Amino acid sequence: MKILFIGDVVGDVGTEFLLKNLSKIKEQFSADAIIANMENCAKGNGVSIKNAEALYMAGVDFMTSGNHVFKKREIYDFLDEKDYIIRPANYPASAPGNGFGFFEIQGKRICVINLLGRTYMEPLKSPFEKADEILAEVKDKSDIIIVDFHAEATSEKLALANYLDGRVTAVIGTHTHVQTNDAKILPKGSGYITDAGMTGPINSILGVETEIILDKFLTQLPQTFKEAEGDCSCGLVLLELDKFNQVSSINNRIYE
Repeated sequence: MKILFIGDVVGDVGTEFLLKNLSKIKEQFSADAIIANMENCAKGNGVSIKNAEALYMAGVDFMTSGNHVFKKREIYDFLDEKDYIIRPANYPASAPGNGFGFFEIQGKRICVINLLGRTYMEPLKSPFEKADEILAEVKDKSDIIIVDFHAEATSEKLALANYLDGRVTAVIGTHTHVQTNDAKILPKGSGYITDAGMTGPINSILGVETEIILDKFLTQLPQTFKEAEGDCSCGLVLLELDKFNQVSSINNRIYE
């Protein structure tokens, strides 16, 4: 089985690029399942219901998010109603939506867990403790377990991956929008990469118009972010599993 994980989809530009190319991407990589991080798919961050629904209808099987997931209030009911999109599990239980979910491909039950890091991020419940809680609930109900760890610090991502090594199929990092070149299989068999990258405009700073970000750094004044235009690329992680659902390879890819 081949599972494609798509890095943070940025705004309408990234969504439109993915809608246009999703079938080609799936064919090129012979993907059986596609998971995408959608926390930046709305204008100005957050989740756009329109864009999430369009990509689901186009063939994205499951969606994760991150620290911007609750920015648009209209997404709250959507998170409660839809079983193909989740928010980080270590938010309080009272928050809308769920922190993990399931989908089936080729008779295999895939569990996807979304966790948020705490280093330079929000002071939520420990992702290590929350992962333990969820795994106790889902390990006997899942053939494959994929963790999207939405975090800032590379050390925290590596720490969680090693903590979960052998207990999950793969830990895939998101949030920084810059794809890392460290895809590997950890000692106990779990796949890992620090960051999947982003789906959005190539000539930008994390998907935002370059001049806006430069002005922010040069003046230290607040700026209104606007997504950049132009040619796009898609950050991908290709996870290949053998007949025993063990990771046989994990590779980072860029589709342009």
